[in-house]
Amino acid sequence: MTDKSSDNKDNKLTDILKKAVSTGISAAFMTEDAVKGIISDLPLPKDMVNGLLQNAKETKEEFVNSIKNELKTYLNKIDISKEVEKIVEKYDFEIKASVSLKRKPNVDSQE
Repeated sequence: MTDKSSDNKDNKLTDILKKAVSTGISAAFMTEDAVKGIISDLPLPKDMVNGLLQNAKETKEEFVNSIKNELKTYLNKIDISKEVEKIVEKYDFEIKASVSLKRKPNVDSQE
């Protein structure tokens, strides 16, 4: 037989670790205050909380920089003038506009 208190401690530790890992992964998409709010609920030492916050911040910065670099590389390959030329060749432009003039209130006529 196993000791129930030992099982409860193991389950509690497992739950804490799952939440910490889950928080670390989702932290890349959260603000620092949101991460602090979630981590503050966990019974972790302060240095571990600070480490998780720093890791979350670094992960977020790396993720954003990676996306930024990929987008920049992709956009640098696009020839804007060719793309505009393709659009002009393939599509007709239809512009509908409405213009009206309305006298402003409290404006005296200078006729």
